[in-house]
Amino acid sequence: MFLAWNEIKKNKLRFVLITGVLMLVSYLVFFLSGLANGLESLNREAVDKWDATGIVLTEESDKSMPQSSMTIEDADAIDANEIAVIGQLNAVATSAENKANVAIFGIEEDSFIMPEVTEGESFSNENEVIASDTLLEEGFKLGDELELSSTDEVLKIVGFTESARFNAAPVLYGDLSTFQRVKFGEAAGENENQINAAVIRTDDLSKVTIDDNFELIETETFIENLPGYTEQSLTLTFMIYFLFVISSVIVAIFLYVLTVQKISMFGVMKAQGISNRYLANSVVAQTFILAAIGVVVGFGLTLLTGAFLPAAVPVAFDLVTMMIYGLVLIAVAIVGAVFSVWTIVKIDPLKAIGG
Repeated sequence: MFLAWNEIKKNKLRFVLITGVLMLVSYLVFFLSGLANGLESLNREAVDKWDATGIVLTEESDKSMPQSSMTIEDADAIDANEIAVIGQLNAVATSAENKANVAIFGIEEDSFIMPEVTEGESFSNENEVIASDTLLEEGFKLGDELELSSTDEVLKIVGFTESARFNAAPVLYGDLSTFQRVKFGEAAGENENQINAAVIRTDDLSKVTIDDNFELIETETFIENLPGYTEQSLTLTFMIYFLFVISSVIVAIFLYVLTVQKISMFGVMKAQGISNRYLANSVVAQTFILAAIGVVVGFGLTLLTGAFLPAAVPVAFDLVTMMIYGLVLIAVAIVGAVFSVWTIVKIDPLKAIGG
């Protein structure tokens, strides 16, 4: 450690450049991890709010709630601890000043998937809805009347709830009759029992009995099958893994070049009786110091950046995940130093000093 630190102090510019590269790589890794978490939340917030065990859809729906169609009677026939019926459709909502893509959930007010109202009040009349606070951030407000792209019905925002987005769209919660009027229009009376799914909360999904025409899906499996969810997650995760490899290669190249430049010096030290183990430990310690400083600075810059990002950027930092990634970055940097250690071990003192 003594030798490693003294060399860093003597060649500040050289090692600042290495630390700077490691800092940029770690900054990118931390930011991508936050983006991955943010995009995941963007798709699953409303489902997580259910705190449900599973969901029942029609078998031919391909695990997609909009493609599923069932009746309230079908849901009542399901044998489970708690059941909540839900209807869902997508639309474009336009107020006097704002416009947004939304997901409309038709639910029963006394069901366990009813969201907690954080501002305003719950729906109590026809065409009243509780909106995701994402719409509040976009300029929508209590009392706004929303025209929808798919119907002549006009909805009124009477309340807001936190963290309610489904497949990247802010959710509007209304009662089932409101959902059916929006979806079926003049034919709503003929389809008053139509819903899309039944949400299940139970101790043991294996004990839930359903008809052969339906499929019981665990909540996490349902989320993973949301359009684009798994693809986004895998893409960003692979990018992070590639950055780990890139970090290792960068450190290996830098340290190898530095080691080659100092072969004669290492040869003299070995001729004086300094062991390969001591020199190898010095290189590893030097790598650890540089990587640790780069990761800590990158960590701080990421949090600082997050504090100034607009709400429209879907970034959510998980400190535990970031710490794990930081440790992995330090570990792969040390792995990259192995090439330099191997070079030092192979140095012949006599050849190195020109003997």
